[in-house]
Amino acid sequence: MSEESKIGFFEKYLTVWVLICIAVGIGFGFVAGDSIHFLSDLNIESVNVPVAILVWLMIYPMMVQIDFSSIKNVATNMKGLGLTVIVNWLIKPFTMALFSYIFFYHIYHAWITPEDAEQYLAGAILLGAAPCTAMVFVWSYLTKGDANYTLVQVSVNDLILLVAFIPIIGLLFTFFGIDFVGQDGEKTINIPYKTLITSVVVFVVIPLITGFLTNKILRKKKGEEWFQNVFLKALKPVSIIALLSTLVLIFAFQGEKIIDNPQAILLIAIPLTLQTYFIFFVSWFIGKYLKLKHNICAPAAMIGASNFFELAVAVAISLFGLNSGASLTTVVGVLIEVPVMLSLVALANKWRY
Repeated sequence: MSEESKIGFFEKYLTVWVLICIAVGIGFGFVAGDSIHFLSDLNIESVNVPVAILVWLMIYPMMVQIDFSSIKNVATNMKGLGLTVIVNWLIKPFTMALFSYIFFYHIYHAWITPEDAEQYLAGAILLGAAPCTAMVFVWSYLTKGDANYTLVQVSVNDLILLVAFIPIIGLLFTFFGIDFVGQDGEKTINIPYKTLITSVVVFVVIPLITGFLTNKILRKKKGEEWFQNVFLKALKPVSIIALLSTLVLIFAFQGEKIIDNPQAILLIAIPLTLQTYFIFFVSWFIGKYLKLKHNICAPAAMIGASNFFELAVAVAISLFGLNSGASLTTVVGVLIEVPVMLSLVALANKWRY
């Protein structure tokens, strides 16, 4: 079976794989009960170790293909980088807040309290202001995105995140009148920089260095033909298996919350999902208008649509507490992230030609 046939088969039954993983994950979490906390509590600066390992396995196949000698040519893709910056920082945070405000304060008015609406909106704002840092490597890989462009795109995004995250959160919290008290008892946004740095190191720096060394050593010892036709082909299933395993693990961790509070999960998931598709379509069609190639347009659309949920969850817990509505909203962001983004991967691949 050819490579294209395999990719087509996976995409064709994408919904089936996702639903199976969701069901298995929720079932596993329900059966395991409190014992699942052993895995969910294995954290380093709010980054879960088992999930980090699986994400690393997803990202590594992308990193190993990066040709560092061609990164100097990234200036030819400035339109793609410009699209990423504009969508991530001038559009996404504000449309996320708008979608969420409309749903939580108006459409859901009869079903949730004003206090819950405020908490859910706060969590959505945190998600919207934290565009993807690591998982975009996976989405780019699955859509045949340019590995070199994706690396530079993520690097630029990380630098902006360091300086823009707090001002955007503060602006939107103030505009919507959201009350919050940090751990020091004052209304200050305390971004967990240790979590941010740990996430970047674990999800970007380590797989990048590992991929670079693998690329150089294997190409030198085995040759270009073996590297492309044997090693990379053998590596391809690793990313998909790790992706589906991550889905099972995430839903296992949150299975109890889903079973105990399914209505809230559903209500929160709807605006977050609509926002994800909206941002993807905005980015995609602007990219096509700019005549971006598929391998640039796809990762440019994916990075805005997905979220840096590790950071959003950590900040929500820091500002509002573990059992708050804001924290629950960021967790729902984790739950919908993989299945929704996989559907967009399938759509991007369908629209490739």
